Amino acid sequence: MTREYKPEGLDPDSIMTIEGVTGTFDEFREGVETPDGKRIRWVGNKRRGKIQVQERRWTMKADFTLENYREVLTGGEVEIKRADGSVDVIKGEDLSDAFLNSLAVAIPSTVIPILIAAYAAYGFAWMRFPGRKFFFVIVVALLVVPLQIALVPILRDYVRLELNGTFLGVWLAHTGFGLALATYLLYNYISGLPRDILESAFIDGASHFTIFMRLILPLSVPALASFAIFQFLWVWNDYLVALIFIGEKQEVKVLTMRLADLVGSRGADWHLLTAGAFVSMILPLIVFFSLQRYFVRGLLAGSVKG
Repeated sequence: MTREYKPEGLDPDSIMTIEGVTGTFDEFREGVETPDGKRIRWVGNKRRGKIQVQERRWTMKADFTLENYREVLTGGEVEIKRADGSVDVIKGEDLSDAFLNSLAVAIPSTVIPILIAAYAAYGFAWMRFPGRKFFFVIVVALLVVPLQIALVPILRDYVRLELNGTFLGVWLAHTGFGLALATYLLYNYISGLPRDILESAFIDGASHFTIFMRLILPLSVPALASFAIFQFLWVWNDYLVALIFIGEKQEVKVLTMRLADLVGSRGADWHLLTAGAFVSMILPLIVFFSLQRYFVRGLLAGSVKG
């Protein structure tokens, strides 16, 4: 807080006492601290100056409200104050549809690559077939390929197949981009499972499918949960892939795209931007804290042998 008043009765050419602090004109021009934390400054020249008292005060508005969240989730009316003091009332941004679209994209894009990669990891770890090592090297090599180089070729194919602007196209894209990491991560874990358990199941006449469904999947929950966190957070926060393959179709835009639009149209309304950003953080936080007990175990999968 700052307050100002005229220096009446003070002689700038001599020692002055202001607010209980003594000093010269030059000292007050620089600023003098008082014992109670105030800062005294002489603003202006000797003839036409004023005393400025700066004081720090912590203030807090205790009137908490969820109005900002209502505006971004339900499209309520928003008041915009102009520089001339006028107030315009316009309809707010409704992000509820975008939130549901993000769910419709993130859940299948997480489940599909996990299932495919789990089958592939089991095959590489416990099945013997020609070219097994060669194909696994190809999978590992795909980890270093940036997804940006595949966006334009895939988009051309999507346009030809009329998959552009659909959820299916985004599901397939995220599945393809996430399969290499998922397969490698799950392979390290599945290959480290006790061999005696699988050999006993084979002796009892169990097929590969039965072993995979009854033994491998239940025992691989830590690795599956660890990759689910990575994949879900990546898909939920993704903007580039959604922008390329969804485009400008309003009915299928995801939350990150709508937030980007909100920055462009309501860049000065920071209270709406922060509310929308917090809404986008809620679900990833729930997913992470729900699966965090498996997270470290999944990251350490296959790192210790013997």
